[in-house]
Amino acid sequence: MREAAKGKDDAALARLLRFVLAARVATLGDDGSLTDRDGRTMPATPAVLARALRDGLLRQEASRLEATPEARAYLKRRLATAETPFAGQHRDLAGVTVVQDGAREMAVMNRLESPLSGIARLKEKSGEAYLPESAIAAGERLHADFTRGGLQPRMTMSWEPRIASRQKGGAGAARELSDTALAARLRVARAVEAIGPELSGVALDVCCFMKGLETVERERQWPARSAKLMLRAALMALARHYAPPPPAGGPRAHRWGAEGYRPELGR
Repeated sequence: MREAAKGKDDAALARLLRFVLAARVATLGDDGSLTDRDGRTMPATPAVLARALRDGLLRQEASRLEATPEARAYLKRRLATAETPFAGQHRDLAGVTVVQDGAREMAVMNRLESPLSGIARLKEKSGEAYLPESAIAAGERLHADFTRGGLQPRMTMSWEPRIASRQKGGAGAARELSDTALAARLRVARAVEAIGPELSGVALDVCCFMKGLETVERERQWPARSAKLMLRAALMALARHYAPPPPAGGPRAHRWGAEGYRPELGR
């Protein structure tokens, strides 16, 4: 029990550090939540925040919080030790099917660290999963490309309908990116375009910025429980983008005919 509690605290600390690193400067509110310059928020428990300050991972000046160099080193050590037996005790691993470059591949997803972990457990009244595995896998792939492309520090809601156009500018900065990061950014741009401007925002908020559904509804001034419906529509569209359905009518039929046979046209 004690080791499980420590694992949850470590995961909460890692999420806190990633948020502050992406924000560069975060503001601590009276309610204990953190806010970055773009208005994104994240709840922070006092115990986890106190641990980050005590261990020198964050520095605080009045209500401003900044990450120290030790914060990035802590996250790298945590990533490097992710395959240890101790880390395996705090995982809920599941196999998922992803589509990469047109080929289906098996991947392993840690549901405890997944931005869609809570939503993946939702059920319909019939007992079936609210989201199919293909939709969850699509959201995970979007999150992976978003992270691989290094988009967290600069992404805001303002570019959602115009992501493709922003990929064309900044040639000097683009040259500093690796081919892997550029390819990941291009995949994100294509995914956002496929989802559409009406639904891409909620997919980015939940899958990439790891916001809760209630937070999305509050920030976008949506009715209660509407974000769940919008997210489902967005992820279903994303799943079709990654794995397009076969053409209507199936494969073309071929028939053998006797010598001199001519097909009848116009049917």
